[in-house]
Amino acid sequence: MSHKAYFSHETAVIDPGAEIAEGVKIWHFSHIFPDCKIGPYCNIGQNVVIFPQVVLGTNVKVQNNVSIFTGVTCEDDVFLGPSVVFTNVRNPRSAVNRRGQYTPTYVRRGATIGANATILCGIEIGHHAFIGAGAVVTKDVPPYALLLGNPARQAGWMSEHGHRLNFDADGEGICPESKERYQLKNGIVKKQPKIGSHS
Repeated sequence: MSHKAYFSHETAVIDPGAEIAEGVKIWHFSHIFPDCKIGPYCNIGQNVVIFPQVVLGTNVKVQNNVSIFTGVTCEDDVFLGPSVVFTNVRNPRSAVNRRGQYTPTYVRRGATIGANATILCGIEIGHHAFIGAGAVVTKDVPPYALLLGNPARQAGWMSEHGHRLNFDADGEGICPESKERYQLKNGIVKKQPKIGSHS
């Protein structure tokens, strides 16, 4: 135990069989179940529960009071805000045992899910999508999309640096921070290759 490659607070519960990579930090009162996989340099906040078969990629940030249930996969660089809620059964009943009938949910690379958002199971949140605080997401989310409200509706597009993109008549948008260029065509946003070295 003294040679583990990750940090865990003394109040955290790490079950045998959890796969935890180097550089991970696990904070107060969190519980890591067996058979989950936590990738390198993830940060697991206070009072987080990670259930069996959950997969977290590299550098996933999980803020306080999040439960990540069996069936959820988060790719690299995903951000989960405080008290984000996932589900994994579409039609739960206390009197009906649906253990093992979990519906998978995928959060793709670089996506952000804001505080207190709820993600219904069986959907895919596209890479670098941005889910606003308190949103209730009931269907698939395109890459780079910004969703707000309950039920969540698309309110625009976001850059990889987390800024709203404004597209001109030619469908071109520029991130104000990174100066990277994006193209909106037929309802799909793609980041454009860099032109030269100037910004």
